[in-house]
Amino acid sequence: QVQLVESGGGLVQAGGSLRLSCAASGSIFSINAMGWYRQAPGKQRELVASITSGGSTNYADSVNGRFTISRDNAKNTVYLQMNSLKPEDTAVYYCNLNVFRESRWGIAPGPHDYWGQGTQVTVSS
Repeated sequence: QVQLVESGGGLVQAGGSLRLSCAASGSIFSINAMGWYRQAPGKQRELVASITSGGSTNYADSVNGRFTISRDNAKNTVYLQMNSLKPEDTAVYYCNLNVFRESRWGIAPGPHDYWGQGTQVTVSS
C-alpha cells in the first residue's frame, strides 16, 4: 500500500507564509502528477496547484503568483510554499498523488490516486 503524511499547516496572520509537505511511502514504483487541493467549510474541494512528473506546474487563478508547488522525486515528496496568505486561503489542504505501485511481478495495474489526511491552514485578518 501507499501512505501519505502531510505536515506544515497552522495558524498565520494575513500576509504571512507557510510551507506544506506531503511525503509518500510504501510500495511505490513511480509517481505521476502531484497536487494540492483545499476545502473550506461549506465549499467544494478545489484544485490549488499541480505538478507533473516532468515538472510542469498549474495553479488556480486565486493563488497564482503567491503559491509555489515543487517536488522531490528522490524523497517522494511534494511541497506547497504559500506566501502572502489571505483569510480566504483558510481551508483544509489535501495532497493528492497519482501513483504506480510495485508488485512482486513488477508494476501493479494502475495508476491510482492517493490522498493525504489533510492539514488545517488558518489565516487570520
